[in-house]
Amino acid sequence: MPLLFAKLGEEVKISSITGNCQVKQHLNELGFTVGSAITVVQKVRPTGLIVKVRDARIAIDSGMASKILI
Repeated sequence: MPLLFAKLGEEVKISSITGNCQVKQHLNELGFTVGSAITVVQKVRPTGLIVKVRDARIAIDSGMASKILI
């Protein structure tokens, strides 16, 4: 299930990341790795999410969030 469908405040784990090598590398550099825990802090409709990953808050757009599977 894509990260877009996670509930607000729910901690989830990344099961996989889809997309081309550049997208995967970019997300990896931001801390989005398989097995990492993520908490959805805020949903910014329709543009994306603010998530907590590794003690940092990161805003990602809905396109990137749809590539992160939980």
